[in-house]
Amino acid sequence: MARAARLAGLPLGHAGRVALGVGKRVGGRPAEAVAAEMQARTAEQLFSVLGQLKGGAMKFGQALSVMEAAMPEEVVAPYRATLTRLQESGPPMGAARVHAILAEELGPRWASTKLVEFDDVPAASASIGQVHRAVWRDGREVAVKIQYPGAGKALLSDLNQISRVARVAGSWVPGVDIKPIMDELRARMREELDYSLEARHQRHFARAFRDDEDVLVPDVLVESPQVLVTEWVEGTPLARVIADGSPQERDEAASLYLEFHLRAPNRARLLHADPHPGNFRVTPDGRLGVLDFGAVNRLPDGLPPAMGRLLTAALAGDADTLEQGLRTEGFIRSGIDIDPEGLLEYLAPLVEPVLHEEFTFSRGWLRAAAAQIQDPRRPQFLVGLKLNLPPEYLLIHRVWLGGIGVLSQVGGTVPLREMVCAYLPGIDEPRLPPAR
Repeated sequence: MARAARLAGLPLGHAGRVALGVGKRVGGRPAEAVAAEMQARTAEQLFSVLGQLKGGAMKFGQALSVMEAAMPEEVVAPYRATLTRLQESGPPMGAARVHAILAEELGPRWASTKLVEFDDVPAASASIGQVHRAVWRDGREVAVKIQYPGAGKALLSDLNQISRVARVAGSWVPGVDIKPIMDELRARMREELDYSLEARHQRHFARAFRDDEDVLVPDVLVESPQVLVTEWVEGTPLARVIADGSPQERDEAASLYLEFHLRAPNRARLLHADPHPGNFRVTPDGRLGVLDFGAVNRLPDGLPPAMGRLLTAALAGDADTLEQGLRTEGFIRSGIDIDPEGLLEYLAPLVEPVLHEEFTFSRGWLRAAAAQIQDPRRPQFLVGLKLNLPPEYLLIHRVWLGGIGVLSQVGGTVPLREMVCAYLPGIDEPRLPPAR
């Protein structure tokens, strides 16, 4: 009941601030000053409630933080700092409760037989658990991930409550379509709560990238229903690079991040399906440390080669082949009539970056591309309403859009053309127009 009341308080709090703002305007304060104050207060309440509730509420906030790069600057600026904080941290559990969970999950003598040193202050706290730094019995530094008691019930409850108040979410962060976020969170939340499944996924990724020059996946030492112990990964969190990284740091981080998402499905036959920045860090030796394997999509054959064939047709300006390929893959349903040339123009903002040898992802570019695609004044806008998203592409689509959002926050320059041609199956490089 308390959790429901807090979530319900978000729209009520916003309504109260609107009324207060009207009062201040009547009292003579400038509209711009009142609006800025209201947005700042709403952002702070949004972070406070979502962060304190953890569970589905905080997971929802993390999803929003990945997407903020696509929103208009005047809308998102007051929210950026609070949303970014949700990528890395939230209010933690107390030490007494943590020790009780460790005793139940690892045995009453955990402090002497397994974790010879343990930092009671969490290094990070996120949506369904928090992480502590410790030393394993063999001397290795480890990360101890502890799931919050009742996280499963809280997750379901939060998502249901957020769905009920989603109709007012446009007033929290305007421009975000909430329903697809909620549907995807529901589909994956049960897997994220299963630490044994997460450990299996992480071990698989660790084997696939063992001794890799560019990617570091920490090994799993032990897991239980509520505790996961893995090797500690030292490094600079991607969120910190986003906040204050140098141009060189941004370029390196963006290249590592993009290359991992292109390589992993074909190398590990799994898709890391949680692209938000809190799960990645740049290690001192220049690799990308990858964390949190609770959300994973199994791809036994890697990325579908049709993705490369469709991109080739779009870049080559072959509208008829593009339209037929999208029909074959289920993106255009039977009986739906679409103009191939209009389809090509509609997708142009999304594929245009691959025409460049190097490309700089930025908030400005993403906002412009999103505005162009969503502009109802363009004839091609109706084309987008006719497209369908096949179930087998749902998670791939989400990860790629989320990844592009993160890259646009990082703001780095990447050798995009080279990476796509090297790692995306189905690309027909000789058919591509010359790089710009």
